[in-house]
Formats: sequence, C-alpha cells, structure tokens
Amino acid sequence: MRQTAHALARSLLGVEELPHWEPAAAGVLCVAGPHPIPVSTAVRAGGRRLLVALGSRRETLARLRADPAAAYCLLAEGLAFTAHGRAAVVSESLECAPQVAAVELAVDRLQDHLADGRTEMVSGPVWRWRDEGAAGADPRIRAELESLAAAGG
Repeated sequence: MRQTAHALARSLLGVEELPHWEPAAAGVLCVAGPHPIPVSTAVRAGGRRLLVALGSRRETLARLRADPAAAYCLLAEGLAFTAHGRAAVVSESLECAPQVAAVELAVDRLQDHLADGRTEMVSGPVWRWRDEGAAGADPRIRAELESLAAAGG
C-alpha cells in the first residue's frame, strides 16, 4: 500500500507539538558524535520543549555544551517520535540531586514515525532500576523537572 502525500509529508516534516507520554517512558537522547544515551526522565515542558536530567559528569553533558544540536527519540505505547532541536543546561544542579543537571531541548522539528499508519507501537520498552537509591531518587528528580517545566525554566 502506498503512502498518501499528506501522510508522507507529515512523517517527514513533523507534527505541530510534542505528544504527551507516560512518566518514565524510555527514550534516547542523541548528541554530537553521534552519541546516544538512554533517558528515562524526559518531561514534556510544553508543545516545543522537553526537559531531561543528566548526571553532571556524563560525557553527554560535555558534548551538549560543545554542540547543542540534539534529538530525543521516544518509543512508547501508541507513540514513536523524534524531537530535533537545541539543548541547553537550565539548572547545573537539581535541589533533590546535586549531581544531576536539568537540560532543556528546544524543539525545532518533530517527526512522527507512526504518521503513515503502517505500524503501531503496542508497548514501550520495559525497564526498572536495579539500584534502590536511584529508584528512590527518580520520582523526586522527575518532580523537580516538572516544577522547572511549569516555571518555564
């Protein structure tokens, strides 16, 4: 079956704004290198912004400081998209986790990988923390990111 011109344009040119997704949905942040890293803390901060938490000593953070071009790909139940844009550190240290920085991705372009209707995501990756300390910190980190998102930072 051939794609319609509208579906092809939508999948290649992007959609208007970020969709909503479940907390802790796993995605991949891709930065210069290419250098991909799994991320479970992405928070929608508006139609064209998202925030992620990154360890302050991560190579990914150093790469973003040198070249802010980045993309975030999320695969979850009913969703498969990539947000392309520019990243910037909005907080060097989170109050709840001083060794973690908050990074904003200002989205220039969105790509909906399900737009042509040929495929669907029936579930997302299933993961869990194996470290109890990290598991306990995760909801606090996500809550602080959501607070930053609501404040516009």
